[in-house]
Amino acid sequence: MPTLCIRYKINPNQLPDFEEYARNWPEPIERCGGKLIGYFLPTKFAGRTDSAIALIDFPSLAAYEEYRRRLMEDPDAKQIVAHAERSGCILLEDRSFLKWVGSGL
Repeated sequence: MPTLCIRYKINPNQLPDFEEYARNWPEPIERCGGKLIGYFLPTKFAGRTDSAIALIDFPSLAAYEEYRRRLMEDPDAKQIVAHAERSGCILLEDRSFLKWVGSGL
């Protein structure tokens, strides 16, 4: 099962806007065929304060392609993206696929 990892470079001064962005995604993601593992935002305890990640599972790469197609047509998804663009909370997105190796490590 491939896991999509979206790495975000965010504007730390717009963290509340990014948090709203993240909270609005679960329904459209699930409706369009993804299984959201979660959004993970930075803390002030350690590390960078300008990066966040989202993890989404798919049963196959073909399912991911169908998800992308459906997401591009989803009115809620379009609204979420438009709000993020207006707020300037996301500076950069980087997508990659990860493969879980199990608990045998």
